[in-house]
Amino acid sequence: MIAFEELLSWKEAGSFPDDIPPLLQALLLESAGDWDNAHRIAQSDESLDGSWVHAYLHRVEGDLGNASYWYRSAGKSMPDMSVEEEWEYIAMALIEKS
Repeated sequence: MIAFEELLSWKEAGSFPDDIPPLLQALLLESAGDWDNAHRIAQSDESLDGSWVHAYLHRVEGDLGNASYWYRSAGKSMPDMSVEEEWEYIAMALIEKS
């Protein structure tokens, strides 16, 4: 199991192992400025968590209409926390499931 602190160290370093779950990879790619590849990963994951990460990515992008659609698809509402706080919240939830 991945520790949250380990994920944060990868985020800070801007690199991560290839064998971590794809949605965590998407979060790390987005934090490193690679929104397109992060989006590709989230878009290919048809799970509720994939929709959640997809929603987050569109929120980061500033496309709130598209983000709202994906939050609804994930069974969630648009959060009122910062995107930085949401990144951590999603990451912790995904780590718990991995």
